[in-house]
Amino acid sequence: MSCPAVTAYATAPFRPRPIVSIGAGGIVHDAHLPAYRKAGFTVAGIYDLDRDKAGALARQFGIPRVYASLAEAAAEAPAEAVFDIAVPAAALAEIVAALPEGRAVLLQKPLGESREEAERLVALCHQKHLRAAVNFQLRHAPNMLAARALLAGGALGDLHAMEARVNVYMPWHLWSFLLPHPRVEILYHSIHYLDLFRSFLGEPRSVYAKTTRHPAAAEMSPTRSAIILDYGDDVFAVITASHGNRSGRAQQESFIRWEGTRGMMVAQMGVNLNYPAGEPDTLAYCTLDNGAPSWRTVALAGNWFPDAFIGSMASVMRWADDSSQPAPTAVEDACRTMALVEAAYASSAAGGRHV
Repeated sequence: MSCPAVTAYATAPFRPRPIVSIGAGGIVHDAHLPAYRKAGFTVAGIYDLDRDKAGALARQFGIPRVYASLAEAAAEAPAEAVFDIAVPAAALAEIVAALPEGRAVLLQKPLGESREEAERLVALCHQKHLRAAVNFQLRHAPNMLAARALLAGGALGDLHAMEARVNVYMPWHLWSFLLPHPRVEILYHSIHYLDLFRSFLGEPRSVYAKTTRHPAAAEMSPTRSAIILDYGDDVFAVITASHGNRSGRAQQESFIRWEGTRGMMVAQMGVNLNYPAGEPDTLAYCTLDNGAPSWRTVALAGNWFPDAFIGSMASVMRWADDSSQPAPTAVEDACRTMALVEAAYASSAAGGRHV
């Protein structure tokens, strides 16, 4: 099946809906539930295979109901609830199949473990008439929203370059399900940047990539990647991510950079630095209209973690009330990001041109 793009951007929900959380892992504890509490969203219930873990989160965040099973959660969730599914990608299909028809759903990224799985999940969501989106929440991070507003206002002129660079130490042991996984870095991390680049630059013509192991994590699949997105000869778009840098904060990096004909801006993604404690996100920009560049710092209201998770959930709530305003990361659009992931792995496997 085809993977059409969805370009509409939602804002705040018309009215908050209750949330039912499926999954009680680290990302739910660190980001989902703190975001919803900050936004004033009500979490009506939670389910996890580990009921003790779900119970602990329920007590910590004041969630009134811990469901005994997935079937119970599906059957007894409030009628207008959004199902917030935060589980490993391999479990998505089974959970989506168990949901009642016609409901609103936010799926944790990635949308399956391959493009083929993504297309099957899209078809399943259509079959069940779900309004389903994927939690590519980086699009909603405060510094990314501010960057988008600056570009839309013409502050940088015409965008001709975009770069993501991450060189940090990532504690992969926090996600035990990833240790034996055949795909790690691009599928579970750089996928955020692939999705973000699509949202700013549109669909690339092709992808060049190489992903490699790190000696300190030799038991894992590759945790270092270099990806070039081909937008023609006049646009530079590159992503580099390496997660084994133990040299200390001074020599670690985590940023997105945009270059335009009139200026430049740089956004720090603080969560990658000393994860999961992180550092504050930042955004700075300069213009070139008046001779020497002068840098300005943009005041931000929050960080990627947890604040961006408010935006991704709010977009689904808004879509649930108005079908003309689909979430920006609806499953059809997320399928296009999965196509880039698949192309990057194919490029890495094929290798470069011999010299």
